[in-house]
Amino acid sequence: MSQINTAPRHDWTLPEVEALFDLPFMELVFQAANVHRAGFDPSEVQLSQLLSVKTGGCAENCGYCSQSAHFKTGLKAEKLMAADDVVAKARAARDGGAQRFCMGAAWRELKDRDLPKLTEMIGEVKALGLETCATLGMLTADQAKALKAAGLDYYNHNLDTGPDYYKDVVTTRTYQERLDTLAHVRDAGMSTCCGGIVGMGETRRDRAGLLHQLATLPAHPDSLPINGLVPVSGTPLGDRILADGSKQIDSIEFVRTIAVARIVCPKSMVRLSAGREGMSRELQALCFLAGANSIFVGGKLLTTPLPGLDEDSKLFQDLDLRPMGGKVHVEAHDHAHEVVAAE
Repeated sequence: MSQINTAPRHDWTLPEVEALFDLPFMELVFQAANVHRAGFDPSEVQLSQLLSVKTGGCAENCGYCSQSAHFKTGLKAEKLMAADDVVAKARAARDGGAQRFCMGAAWRELKDRDLPKLTEMIGEVKALGLETCATLGMLTADQAKALKAAGLDYYNHNLDTGPDYYKDVVTTRTYQERLDTLAHVRDAGMSTCCGGIVGMGETRRDRAGLLHQLATLPAHPDSLPINGLVPVSGTPLGDRILADGSKQIDSIEFVRTIAVARIVCPKSMVRLSAGREGMSRELQALCFLAGANSIFVGGKLLTTPLPGLDEDSKLFQDLDLRPMGGKVHVEAHDHAHEVVAAE
């Protein structure tokens, strides 16, 4: 049995990451579980909730996204929510058991004119005792500093996929621009939330390429969301996958991706994000065993549904899992969250 070093390293090569994917499944999950246990309590899972504070009308052409202005998906563009409304949603999320509140806006980049309203919003959510996270598109260095000063803990900016497949997903923003925004976030002293989407028709090598990019960043992502594509009719990738279901990622391959993410980024919070609604309880259990330790709860993930809090409570009970920190519990709540942006 090959040995895995549980200390973070930033010199992974792409062939090394591919070799992890190629390990026998049981061996890979075993090694990932050992790495996970070296850095985390395997019975604890972080709970986060995501709210779209500005929905639709995005100038980007990301081929998976219902919020792009380039595609006709039936989603109506809306303006930035009022801070009071966002704070009310955050309070309900906290009372429902969430530990982190994420605010997403469908923008290509943050405009300076929107900064005052956002900093007010972030400060008030932070005052509720929640960790704060935002995903607002590309940032300048000065904007990142302003968000940090307002109390923003995490900034989400996904790479989406490996560099070789990226051009098949989006052409309105370069890979380097994504890396530049992550650098601004790190330089401002914020934690990074960065991952990608699988099941978009990419190859295993592309998935290895994504995780190789994340593992060789100057600092590993503090949160690493793995999204399973939820095909949306009217989007290029959604229509392609819906027309050819064979392109959707196999469940075992999804678990392999979680396991490799855990091994190459051993200290990151590996999050099951979009697509969890369609996962069986058994698949989610395998993902937790392979090193996933963060989920979104309640409402929707941007425009895609998530399991209800009552379902998650039952799943946690049956798997003997508890929310990270052990200070809150998951209950069933009737939250009407219109969550429409993806992490």
